[in-house]
Amino acid sequence: MDGAPIVVHRPSGSGGRRVTLHRHGRDEILGLAFSDHDLVVFLEAAGLIDPNTVLDDPRWVEWRDGPPHRWTAT
Repeated sequence: MDGAPIVVHRPSGSGGRRVTLHRHGRDEILGLAFSDHDLVVFLEAAGLIDPNTVLDDPRWVEWRDGPPHRWTAT
């Protein structure tokens, strides 16, 4: 696999960031996160144990086109 399995996409103009998870050979949209809490909830629902520990690990999470933990467009 190339890249991190979890991608937090760029902030949308209306706020929030789409979150995808690459597993079983495909990308699955987990939802639109508006906070770190939302992201953690999505990852827990996807089966990740203690997702707080991977949010800043680039092997697990790629934050695209925006700084990590920022949920609104600038």
